[in-house]
Amino acid sequence: MGSTRKEHDFLGELDIPDHLYYGIQTFRAVENFNITGIPISKEPLFIKALGYVKKAAAMANKDCGAIDAKIAEAICYGSDQLIAGNFDKEFVSDLIQGGAGTSVNMNANEVIANIGLEYLGHKKGEYNFLHPNNHVNCSQSTNDAYPSAFRIALYLKMDHFIKTVEKLEIAFTAKGEEFSKVLKMGRTQLQDAVPMTLGQEFHAYATTIGEDVRRIKDAQSLLLEINMGATAIGTKVNAPEGYPEICVKYLADEIGIPLTLSPDLIEATVDTGAYVQIMGTLKRTAVKISKICNDLRLLSSGPRTGLNEINLPARQPGSSIMPGKVNPVIPEVVNQTCFYVIGQDLTVTMAAEAGQLQLNVMEPVIAFAMFTSLDYLSNALETLIDKCINGITANEKHCYDMVMNSIGIVTQLNPILGYEESASIAGEALKTGKSVHQIVVVERKLISQDKWEEIYSIENLINPKFITS
Repeated sequence: MGSTRKEHDFLGELDIPDHLYYGIQTFRAVENFNITGIPISKEPLFIKALGYVKKAAAMANKDCGAIDAKIAEAICYGSDQLIAGNFDKEFVSDLIQGGAGTSVNMNANEVIANIGLEYLGHKKGEYNFLHPNNHVNCSQSTNDAYPSAFRIALYLKMDHFIKTVEKLEIAFTAKGEEFSKVLKMGRTQLQDAVPMTLGQEFHAYATTIGEDVRRIKDAQSLLLEINMGATAIGTKVNAPEGYPEICVKYLADEIGIPLTLSPDLIEATVDTGAYVQIMGTLKRTAVKISKICNDLRLLSSGPRTGLNEINLPARQPGSSIMPGKVNPVIPEVVNQTCFYVIGQDLTVTMAAEAGQLQLNVMEPVIAFAMFTSLDYLSNALETLIDKCINGITANEKHCYDMVMNSIGIVTQLNPILGYEESASIAGEALKTGKSVHQIVVVERKLISQDKWEEIYSIENLINPKFITS
């Protein structure tokens, strides 16, 4: 076991292994909250954000005369160690926990205090020289420190997610250009509609993803307003005059993002509307991506008895009993990840609704839902880009043959023959199994072969023109 140190809180004393930088309150959290098995250490951006919060608070407290310069220096040193990622393993409390994040806040306070104590030449636990509550948590409450750190971490994590979604947009754009001359049949309600190109189809995927990039950025901006300095329930109790404004200014300068202080700290402490908006936007993105993956599975179906318009990269054998079968495993796994994100939207909605009065104590599960959703969906999109989209190929001749054998091409004859005649041709083709060409050119002689070739040239079908006779 090694040596231990005694630490106490108002519930009693505990022996803490001396090599640990966290203290008694974190120790209790580990005993109480064995929920997900995922500790805070798995979210390094959250720890980094806590470091920024505690450093800004220390500098503001020094400016306001709440703590002396030497104590502030030690807290800043400890905070910088967190920001550098040197003490991530000391953040051991579960991501989902009771107490509205108090255990996370105290985990940071205790680790920074003990790093600072060693910096000042003292031993861990000698809190009479540098105290987790009195000094590291000075002019703060979990009610402002936790949500401010969460918003900062979420903002930084969304930066990475946005870059990944932009990569997806670029990948679809590249395929749109590659397939710009591949003629295929467009479909509505799973029925033949009118010709289009495979390039147009993939370009549309790029466009819809690009729209979501803009929506995600809009939602991300909601995180820039924080309640740091609100202390308990937003009253600013125990915070010196001017502290909130100074603290937020330091935070913005340290991180390099345009954070602002909420104009109503009571409202900002209870409101979780920004999370609802952001998670709803993530759900929207997940729904769109899942729909695209459904399309990819349909377009590659077969290969002999399905649409078989595209080939997805073969990644693994598809069956333990059916030789030669290859499944669309990458779109499938992305579908499943999207289902998870869609479900987490409900989690965030319920948690936001479940807050009472001046604080929403359910913020830890909101953090868990949003952190995991961003991580999982980012991973899924990287997988989709690298292991699927970049390697998609087109079955160009098969696509063209299906177009020319389709009833849907009769739509091109509407301007020449009129709707009624065109519908009659379509009905006969469906009834007899004949091609539209056979009925129009060979049997009814409604247009010449030359006219047919003009109407149904690849150029005209790719850039449709109403042929006016």
